[in-house]
Amino acid sequence: MTNMLWKIIYFTSITGFSWCSSTEASPEDQNIPHIAKYFSTKGRYEEVNPYLIKNITAVNSSALQPPSPLCREIHLTAIIRHGTRYPTTKNVKKMQKLYELVQDRVSGTEEWLREILTQWTMWYTEDMDGRLVQKGVQDLKHLAVRLAKLFPSIISEEKLRGGLIKFITSSKHRCVNSTLSFQAGLAEMWAIKDVQFEYTVNDALMRFFDKCTKFIDEVDKNPLALVEMDKFIQGPEMKRVQEKIADRLNVPYPLITDDMVEAAFYLCAYEFAIKTVNSPWCRLFDEADAQVMEYKLDLKQFWKRAYGYDINSKSSCILFHDVFERLDKALNEHKSGQKVTEAVTVQVGHAETLLPLFTLLGFFKNAEPLTSTNFASQTRRSFRTSRMLPYAANFVLVLYDCGGGDFRLQPLVNEQPVIFPGLTERQDSMPLYEDVKRQYEELLKGCDFETVCELFEKNVEV
Repeated sequence: MTNMLWKIIYFTSITGFSWCSSTEASPEDQNIPHIAKYFSTKGRYEEVNPYLIKNITAVNSSALQPPSPLCREIHLTAIIRHGTRYPTTKNVKKMQKLYELVQDRVSGTEEWLREILTQWTMWYTEDMDGRLVQKGVQDLKHLAVRLAKLFPSIISEEKLRGGLIKFITSSKHRCVNSTLSFQAGLAEMWAIKDVQFEYTVNDALMRFFDKCTKFIDEVDKNPLALVEMDKFIQGPEMKRVQEKIADRLNVPYPLITDDMVEAAFYLCAYEFAIKTVNSPWCRLFDEADAQVMEYKLDLKQFWKRAYGYDINSKSSCILFHDVFERLDKALNEHKSGQKVTEAVTVQVGHAETLLPLFTLLGFFKNAEPLTSTNFASQTRRSFRTSRMLPYAANFVLVLYDCGGGDFRLQPLVNEQPVIFPGLTERQDSMPLYEDVKRQYEELLKGCDFETVCELFEKNVEV
């Protein structure tokens, strides 16, 4: 289905970097689990930007800070993870096993435990398999509104009606439905009811990890690739979490496996993300436990999708080049006095789409790699997937003309301005576009997807 053009009519329903903020939500007031900020890739977007809890369409335009009042947007690219989804079949099976164990072997008088035993029922089913939920629809609708409020001159009704906003998506249902939701957010904002929108399914861009033979062979299907995570699971920190959960459930230690612990953690996360419920399953973890669980999940992402192996980031070369080609095309059209034919590009994919690209660009890199033995020294790490990759995570690049041949590029991660690695000395979140290209000169000259992924040797078609 790569590059196939799909036409859609409005759908009626879909089933369903600053790492700190001055506005913190109160867990007691908001019924937020005490461990909500540690849910890794299963976390809500609102935990990254807590001010959204009070006003889901709030924006902070002052954070953009263009260097001159003359600056005007030429082009905007937004690469977005799909919204909140149901658990996958694999995780539903783990949850079912935990639920059956608790029902068969656990008894107790604590109120939260009685709630699990007598009131909570296993409502997740295998056929849900990662589908977008209603909260995920709202995630993308609200993100569309906020981006339009942040960049009103370029994400506008005129450009949407004029076909100058292009939509690209992964073929996965949760991404297609997230794309529809983003479009609906804009259309509802401007009360548009008479337009058909188009989107393109392009897995070569949005699911490049499925096409990269070298990544698949050396990392994805290599049982040794996650040895650091496996060693951490067998280590003292995880063992202590398992024992504490067994104690809380009053069952023998051997009954609580790593899969059981992960299932309980995910039950807490999904109940909150999908239904905004502070589930009794959350009471199985204290904050120290959640920090260990987050680190385990960060180890997985670090070694499977990020800095652990060079091919992880290089697999995103095709998306990297696509981004800069779009920026160059928009700039050249603008310089020549032509109308920019693609003012905005919205690309909807996965956490596995964003993380390799972040890594290729050098974001969130710690001085020391994450390993099975340095949990204690990594408490202040910048590589925290809970902050980087919640549902609806996004990477936005905005190209500006600031007058007199002064063209600048601003990156934002989850709507917060960030600084390109390598350009941090200037502390400039809106550097010259040519400086950005110079920073990534080697990647722009090389980083050929077919070469790095060894597609020629395997005779694989992109």
